[in-house]
Amino acid sequence: MTIGVGGSTAKEELEKLRNMTADIQPVSQQEFQQRIAAAQKLMQQQGITVTYLNAGTNLYYFTGTGWHPSERMVGALLPAKGDMVYIAPHFELNTLKQYMQVQAEVATWQEHECPYALAIDVLNGMGIHNGKFAIDESTAFFISNGMDQQANDFQLVSATPVTGACRMIKSATELALMQRAKDMTLTVQKAAARILRNGITTLEVTEFIDEAHRRVGAPSGSYFCIVLFGEDSSFPHGVKQPKALETNDMVLIDTGCQIEGYISDITRSYVFGTADDRQRKMWAIEKAAQDKAFQAAQIGQPCGEVDIAARTYLADQGLGPDYQTPGCPHRTGHGIGLDIHEWPYLVKSNQTPLAAGMCFSNEPMLVVPGEFGIRLEDHFYMTDQGPEWFTQPSHSIDDPFGYRV
Repeated sequence: MTIGVGGSTAKEELEKLRNMTADIQPVSQQEFQQRIAAAQKLMQQQGITVTYLNAGTNLYYFTGTGWHPSERMVGALLPAKGDMVYIAPHFELNTLKQYMQVQAEVATWQEHECPYALAIDVLNGMGIHNGKFAIDESTAFFISNGMDQQANDFQLVSATPVTGACRMIKSATELALMQRAKDMTLTVQKAAARILRNGITTLEVTEFIDEAHRRVGAPSGSYFCIVLFGEDSSFPHGVKQPKALETNDMVLIDTGCQIEGYISDITRSYVFGTADDRQRKMWAIEKAAQDKAFQAAQIGQPCGEVDIAARTYLADQGLGPDYQTPGCPHRTGHGIGLDIHEWPYLVKSNQTPLAAGMCFSNEPMLVVPGEFGIRLEDHFYMTDQGPEWFTQPSHSIDDPFGYRV
């Protein structure tokens, strides 16, 4: 039997878990102001006059103001020079103020009024009448289209060169929050492995993982959760009707949580029972591919080289090539932070140079159609000396969590 897999119950494992968040440090007001200053510096360098930050992670990153996007425009106008102004429905004003961390004027619109016209009026009031108007890339089309119809004297451009450039480099505070979230999820992964038994359903495991995340301090439980057994594990993001667990099935569990908005995302693959030669061989190849990617992640090298390193190794093992299966059907990794997938991406076409502070998943998944899939996913961050793991990779197929290392 795989070490650390099975032999316990959900009740026993939940009773062992403790809150792991007592000493976390949230992002400070000073850091939010530093982020705004960095954005404005980039805007000035790139000739961008103003940036619109829509409700969601970009607004939260720069202002600490948490607000979910909806059919009503809520956001902020950040000029290249000067003070930011929020835009919101008038009836939401008092609620919005409760969530605002960076304080600023709020321009409001009534339900029958046009928020996009209001945005242009606000800019005119700032003395801004034309120039490059950068729109948050996550903004819904109806908002960007509404802005475009009103902003006759502006050139609408993507805000990604500002938002992406700022967010892809994590601060020490961000790294610490991500480290804690990942530590919590790895603890949950270990607990989930111990509750497995013949016949357990994916729903039972998913519900356990959600409660376990709450027990270790994630207020909203699991941010997401994928649990797959046997052949189902060959479908990277799941199947419509997942099967229950059987002895000697491959197990794939991919899950994460949020701490102060920052996300963890860890996948473990192992066998419930005893691995056969085919499972053992493919698991070893997956682990080696993950290591090849990690070793290729060096300061100044293009992000794409990390993907190429993993994919070249897999091709040398007779897998692929490229995105063909058996092999890896998707990119090697993604950036992570406030969004589970964010800039930059470890895909062979990406020429962005690796820099200190960037954070990535490393998951060159192997898909063997009709048999199983293996995804070993850990995350690393770049330092001046090279990559550092947030969580140590799986040890072996027989001892995935390294209990006997």
